[in-house]
Amino acid sequence: MEEQLERQNFNLQDALAAAQHANRAKTTFLNNMSHDIRTPMNAIIGFTSLAAAHIDNREQVQDYLSKITTSSNHLLSLINDVLDMSRIESGKMKIDEKEASLPEIMHDLKTIVQADITSRQLEFFIDTDDVVNEHILCDKLRLNQVLLNLLSNAMKFTKPGGVVGVRIIQKGNAPEDFASYEFQVKDTGIGMSEEFQKHVFEPFERERSSTVSGIQGTGLGMAITKNIVDMMGGTISVESEEGKGSTFTVELLFKTCSGPVRQEVIPQLRELRALVADDDFNTCSSVTKMLSTIGMRPDWTTSGKEAVLRTRLAVEQNDEYAAYIIDWLMPDMNGIEVVRRIRGIIGEEKPIIILTAYDWSDIEEEARNAGVTAFCSKPIFLSELRGVLEAPFITAMDTETTAPERKVSFEGRKILLAEDNELNQEIAAEILGEAGFTVDVANDGAIAVEKLSAAGPGQYDLVLMDIQMPIMNGYDAARRIRAFKDQELANIPIIAMTANAFDEDRQLALDAGMNGHITKPIDIPRLLELLKEILSVNMHACKKGDSF
Repeated sequence: MEEQLERQNFNLQDALAAAQHANRAKTTFLNNMSHDIRTPMNAIIGFTSLAAAHIDNREQVQDYLSKITTSSNHLLSLINDVLDMSRIESGKMKIDEKEASLPEIMHDLKTIVQADITSRQLEFFIDTDDVVNEHILCDKLRLNQVLLNLLSNAMKFTKPGGVVGVRIIQKGNAPEDFASYEFQVKDTGIGMSEEFQKHVFEPFERERSSTVSGIQGTGLGMAITKNIVDMMGGTISVESEEGKGSTFTVELLFKTCSGPVRQEVIPQLRELRALVADDDFNTCSSVTKMLSTIGMRPDWTTSGKEAVLRTRLAVEQNDEYAAYIIDWLMPDMNGIEVVRRIRGIIGEEKPIIILTAYDWSDIEEEARNAGVTAFCSKPIFLSELRGVLEAPFITAMDTETTAPERKVSFEGRKILLAEDNELNQEIAAEILGEAGFTVDVANDGAIAVEKLSAAGPGQYDLVLMDIQMPIMNGYDAARRIRAFKDQELANIPIIAMTANAFDEDRQLALDAGMNGHITKPIDIPRLLELLKEILSVNMHACKKGDSF
């Protein structure tokens, strides 16, 4: 009897320990998600406030809205990760490789962290080295997640005034049709002990020291990051020293989607001089290599004052610079003042480009008045630099010969929208109305079935069906419609438009007889493309008039 009681007591202790562990895991997970979600939310709130403050400046507001969209998409990806956590834990997370642009990935990354960099009063650099393959086949979402996790960690453990940066290096050791990249995320933060570096990629690990005791975190970020890097077939490592900062290095091999960026010389710029001024040596090195590739003779300096002196000397020697690329923020003299002084020497003809890792919208007017010709966002890639320098030589005729994009019109088409949420009704009706549709709204699935049943053939061209509705859900409504005796009504295209975003939700929609699946929040181009595809097929089958 005593032995049985002892065994029961032991089992109870095990159960209690398991429950406590599960509770701690839940708490740390929620804290981690709170931190990760706040990063893009900070950008969304910040740029929304800036848009409201500059409401009369259309271009500036459009720029802010673009950045809000980028951060919103990242926030959506985080929410998808939360919903998909069970798949990650069970090893079912998939790498979805698609065509992607490295410049786009890096500029989006910069947009997401920009507000956090500013609020934490950090210096920020982001640059490239020898990147000649810009279009690759990769999981853009996962690569972005890896880099953002590393950057968020670097920002968290770096004090105000410190430096955080990202550098992409293309290595020369890749097989044919592949490209090898090294992504370095550096900081000048508190660093890590040699002992902790052995455990940094293990779940729930955080260094126990007085230096980090006031910094929130869960220890999940690096474990998830390593898991993703492993799944992508890459490696991740860290070098760190206490009090001097850390460098995380991710090495990945990607299949290339196209050949190298155009390497040929720009004839109009052949053998002309160019001056690069940036306080970061690596940026100077990278940009001068690019300038040499397109045929120019580049010089560089890490000093704004020296850039002015070199300009004066070039004029005196009758060997002027044909283009200037100036960093916005340099320690001895800011870029705008450098531009102002150079303009005083050379006049207005030569292009001067400001290169910056920060949002330039607030200083754009002042910069233009000082003589800035164009802005380039770091990291600058060869295709982007080439485009800026080629721009003056592209003739109006070249522009005119470009075929205009054919706009799709849905005028005369009528959609039945089954949606119970008034705000979602308003958003969808506005989007569809601008595309030319006439929209009729049903507040639940039962009303949608009734409206369609009472309608004559051809009255509606398509049904957009929410799934979670009060009286009759979207799946049941679709099945009722497919059971109509009138075959033309029964075969009307039905698209699920829902927040149910998993693959099994998509399959349930197809099993219920629907023709497509769009997730909320609505991706407008994707929705219109799907409508075009489905209505084109239906239009041909029903022999309706051409509205495309």
